[in-house]
Amino acid sequence: MFRPIISVPELLRLIQHGDPGPQENVLVVDCRFSLADPGQGRREYETDHVPGAVYAHLDDDLSGPIIPGVTGRHPLPDPASLAVTLSRLGISPKTAVVAYDSGPGAFAARLWWLLRWVGHPRVAVLDGGYGAWKASGVTEGAPRRPAAATSLPYPIRVDPDMTVSVSDVQNRLKDDSWRLIDAREHERWLGRAEPIDPVAGRIPRAVSAPWQENLGADGRFKSPLEIKARFEPLLKNVAVDHTVVYCGSGVTAAHDLLALDLAGLPGAKLYPGSWSEWITDPARPVERG
Repeated sequence: MFRPIISVPELLRLIQHGDPGPQENVLVVDCRFSLADPGQGRREYETDHVPGAVYAHLDDDLSGPIIPGVTGRHPLPDPASLAVTLSRLGISPKTAVVAYDSGPGAFAARLWWLLRWVGHPRVAVLDGGYGAWKASGVTEGAPRRPAAATSLPYPIRVDPDMTVSVSDVQNRLKDDSWRLIDAREHERWLGRAEPIDPVAGRIPRAVSAPWQENLGADGRFKSPLEIKARFEPLLKNVAVDHTVVYCGSGVTAAHDLLALDLAGLPGAKLYPGSWSEWITDPARPVERG
């Protein structure tokens, strides 16, 4: 089993010496993306990337189609479509996957979570992302490329306990045995700023845990003890498997879920539709302040 994050030296050791246990290959996946410019990540990949890496686009590869007025901005991909995408990228059940983005891990965490969701535990996020790779000065030791994509899709085994629906969230708003965590920036949680979605605010009773605060000043993940000390007061006496994390569209929430896993607190659930789905129905309550 992989830890949720991996350092550049650990990635190099994995590439050069292999991971204990059977494996077919080590695959590095570039997940760089910009919400403001959806084509930016692919252009950056085409300019320069970790040797041997393949590219996964948030909208095209790691999300499903948007249904206006119904879904959020980044719905989960249909499992059958995702199976085809994973096979096209070269991911088989024995592939050790390392995902990276420009640095913070917000988009790489989406692939980490998706692979966990469909039953692929051998995945980690590169701590510090492409910035850490470039800063290391590594020029050799490219990952072994997988065999060409096969016609057989990845054998998906979706774990339904990893997600909740919008109706699940609505039904638990007044249930003290559940905790709702908002991974967006604190100003968005307060409802004072909303740079993306048409309505500002938060889901009632959600507590604030901005995903950026999982990182230290160097842009890498804080220690497991630091992250645990951050989240335990938010959870209070609520079990982790009764904890739901959301964000704007279900993407950066995965960063909080990864951090919880890193801190030894696995089992929290994702509300995939998140804020951008919640506000599609004006009858759903909104809290501010």
